Amino acid sequence: MSTTETAPAPAPTPATPTKRRSSARDTALVTALSFLTALVISAILIAIADPQTRGSFKYFFHYPGDTFRFAWSAIWHTYQALFYGAIFNPHTAANGTMSGYLGPISETLTNATPLIAGGLAVGLAFRAGLFNIGGQGQIILGAIFAGFVGFHWHLPVVLHLIVAVVAGIVGGALWGGIAGFLKARTGAHEVITTIMLNYVALNLLGYLLSVKGFQAPPYGQAISNPVDHNATLPLLLGGSLRVHLGLLLSLAAAGFVWWLLTYSRLGFRLRAVGANPFAARTAGMHVENSYVVVMLLSGALCGLAGVSQVLGTNPQLTGDIDAGIGFDAITVALLGRANPVGTIFAGLLFGGLRAGAPLMQQYTPIELVQVIQSLIVLFIAAPAVIRAIFRLKTSGSSVGAELAKGWNG
Repeated sequence: MSTTETAPAPAPTPATPTKRRSSARDTALVTALSFLTALVISAILIAIADPQTRGSFKYFFHYPGDTFRFAWSAIWHTYQALFYGAIFNPHTAANGTMSGYLGPISETLTNATPLIAGGLAVGLAFRAGLFNIGGQGQIILGAIFAGFVGFHWHLPVVLHLIVAVVAGIVGGALWGGIAGFLKARTGAHEVITTIMLNYVALNLLGYLLSVKGFQAPPYGQAISNPVDHNATLPLLLGGSLRVHLGLLLSLAAAGFVWWLLTYSRLGFRLRAVGANPFAARTAGMHVENSYVVVMLLSGALCGLAGVSQVLGTNPQLTGDIDAGIGFDAITVALLGRANPVGTIFAGLLFGGLRAGAPLMQQYTPIELVQVIQSLIVLFIAAPAVIRAIFRLKTSGSSVGAELAKGWNG
């Protein structure tokens, strides 16, 4: 009996620089169109939420101009308030002070600082095939470690800050490492363990805020002692603006993650494990050790976010020191497509939305700000919808599909 041999399939051709640039342009175009689409749909919701616009619906067919005028006014003032709160406010700039000129952008950068660090943490874990939902707990532990060193130890200038920053990074790394160790040794799913560790960290913080020595006197409120001035992150633009050195630390962390994933041997191993753990194990890579390492690194980045909170933005620990950053970091990582550069821009975008939200409340419910964020992520995660709307060529996969692939891997 004769047998027919089939020639092996040719190896895939590595992407050329031209193809990579084309893919980057395609991603940037889809992202921009996703953002634009989200703003348009949000504008419709803003108009509907406006009382004057809704009232004009009753006589729309008699005087349709009123509906469009009221709707345009609501949309214009809401987005104008977002711009004033996040980038530049001509009314505050009229006083001629630096805080008047740079106040809005300072708030955007301050809000973006922990989001960038947290987004890097989630994105790095994702590249290794893990889904780190424990950002809240890791940020809290980082803040606890950094805050304790900040107010309990008394060290010389510079040294005190360095030790406090390192302590916060170590605290976050240890909390993330627990989930990595459980994943490697017992196979416990990181989603479950990180969620449970969030609760442990939150209640641990609540307990510490009731303990004398940690709690600030006269011991009537759940708030810690203030961090010593020696351990606070220096302000970058003067005492009247809140942006601090934590921004530069987050940007440096982004540069480190980019180098790690692009050029280091460890980064190659983590990416290989994330792409296909079975093939990586066949190639001789220790998959379990990779899980521990990446969760240590991911936790360290979340710890850095906690450092920026307690040593920079809020000099005292409270029950809400994480400020929802742990979960917003997941959104930032998805919007940045788990890429360090994309994560920086996503962090700045969400930092701007946070900074502009207070002014937007004058014209629209604060919940609509969250709706805008959700719509942006929805369209970013489903580029096929954007391609269908704008009749673009289909290429690549959605963030959701990539996440599912990495998660199941």
